[in-house]
Amino acid sequence: MNATFTNRQIEIIEAATKRIDEHGIQDLTIKTLAADLNLSEAALYRHFKSKNEILLGLLTYFIDEMKDRLTVILSHEDKSPSVLLKELFNSQLKTFVAKPSVVSVIFSESIFQFNKELSDTVSAMMELMQNHIESIVKKGQASGTFSKIVGVSTTATIIMGGMRIAVLKWKLSGHKSDLIKDGSNVLNGILKMVETK
Repeated sequence: MNATFTNRQIEIIEAATKRIDEHGIQDLTIKTLAADLNLSEAALYRHFKSKNEILLGLLTYFIDEMKDRLTVILSHEDKSPSVLLKELFNSQLKTFVAKPSVVSVIFSESIFQFNKELSDTVSAMMELMQNHIESIVKKGQASGTFSKIVGVSTTATIIMGGMRIAVLKWKLSGHKSDLIKDGSNVLNGILKMVETK
């Protein structure tokens, strides 16, 4: 149970997620969502003030879940930096495949570029991921597992950028490409470039 939201708000977020998955983000309106839930629009407005607030809720709900998932992975400090990166991305990509609506929201710059709160939330999510990757890369460079030719921040950005392209290609294919396989190939290619042996 997520303490940030009421049960009804979670129900609304999940209905919004389903609508985005089935019809695209452009078809998410208060009217269509209220109909999906058999609620009046006025009843829906009691839980969320706007469509953007629902999208913000969806992202916040995802970030909270993501923090829990990644904390478990990163708690295994006995694992090598390469294994940790693979597990981190495998977990993230599997979640995207299970919840493509999150990707639709994250990649809908046109929807939130004029909404600071949505924009800030997506930025915070990217920063969280960047920080986790940087800590793993730093550990890898300190142990001599990863090369120090490229700095920690730049290496993390290259990994994030490679993954973002893999996710975007999957989104543009209508989720028909194999995101887990493509993402693994990208990460394995980058690891070959940064690993010292």
